[in-house]
Amino acid sequence: MLIRVGNFECTEVWDSIFYKKLSNYPQITAWEIRTIIEFIAYENKYGRECKIECEDHALLDLISQSIEEREAYRHVPRPALLTECTACPTRKGCVTEYVCHTTSIENAIKIFKCGKLLSALKARNVSVEQLMSEKRNAANDPPDYFEYIMYAWGNCQAGDRLVMERALERFPGEEDLSVRFKPGVRFYFKYDELKMHPKAVFDGVLPVKVKDEIELSGWVHRIVIPMEVKSELAACIPLSLKNKVVYVENDCKDIWDWSEKVYRVIEQGSS
Repeated sequence: MLIRVGNFECTEVWDSIFYKKLSNYPQITAWEIRTIIEFIAYENKYGRECKIECEDHALLDLISQSIEEREAYRHVPRPALLTECTACPTRKGCVTEYVCHTTSIENAIKIFKCGKLLSALKARNVSVEQLMSEKRNAANDPPDYFEYIMYAWGNCQAGDRLVMERALERFPGEEDLSVRFKPGVRFYFKYDELKMHPKAVFDGVLPVKVKDEIELSGWVHRIVIPMEVKSELAACIPLSLKNKVVYVENDCKDIWDWSEKVYRVIEQGSS
């Protein structure tokens, strides 16, 4: 796996390359160093070696030295706001108190019926080879990625974008993310609680991910359902989760506006 550190649009893994964007390139924070160290540890766990590239040689030397001193970065606290990605027009970064998993209406019904979030491998009940070969695996993710439930930071729009991408079977355009936007169902978790899950894993890319499955009743903080599908989903929600559900009207101009509205609901409901 190749790690490229620089001033990219965002942090992501694509086709066996980890593009690590820094919030203030070529400066690097202790948290950003921690995530690089976590990425290397995760990849090594699955037998993949990592090589680091960076155009700034002084920065590359600093990162290499920090990796040698990895224990000093193991417990670096996360900032309240991460500004590696500034696509969010309101917050200009990722707020880190909550994380969420976003899914389609159809998948949400299945989730409510079993009471759990499941990894793609467990939910789809097909071979990992099939999952890897599907068109939806555009990033060429390796087999172990399908063993985990993925989470994004709570005010991020990436989950809804991915739901739309899979529904459209193409990358969403500007109109898809605005006038045609249809939000998915968001399952919110408190980061400080979820990180204590016995199967929680930190791969340096996502805030956190959980292997195999997670029981909703003991872990989920809130479930946000678009008001327009309330009648479709209300009957599917088990009694143990009804007090966790919030219905939100989508009167927003686009996906970013929706993400901000939903996150404000989560914040206000927890104050």
